[in-house]
Amino acid sequence: MEFQKDNTFFTGRLKSVSYAFKGAVKLITTEHSIMVQFSIGIIMTIAGFYFSITSTEWLFQTMAIGLVMSIEGLNTAVEKVADFIHPNYHERIGFIKDIAAGAVFFAGITAIIIGLIIYMPRFL
Repeated sequence: MEFQKDNTFFTGRLKSVSYAFKGAVKLITTEHSIMVQFSIGIIMTIAGFYFSITSTEWLFQTMAIGLVMSIEGLNTAVEKVADFIHPNYHERIGFIKDIAAGAVFFAGITAIIIGLIIYMPRFL
């Protein structure tokens, strides 16, 4: 059976959103790194309500959480593809996976800095 693309605007977009939602659920329920990032995102959201952060701070916090979760998802996809292509250890595959993990590192550091800027004044 051949896959047929749905070219109608509404149903095509609806299917795309449903696939994206399924992918997000798979990430959150199967990948430990995403589970950790998702949990931190929930904790930071609760902290935002607790400390009554401003709408500008909400924007930065939401962007930071989304950035980390998105890059972590892409890192997971890169790792899965790399493992599929070359299941055994290979120096080039390791290099590619390290670069993808480095992107998560940059996103995480950015999120930590944003969190410190938002929350440190409330503790000092």
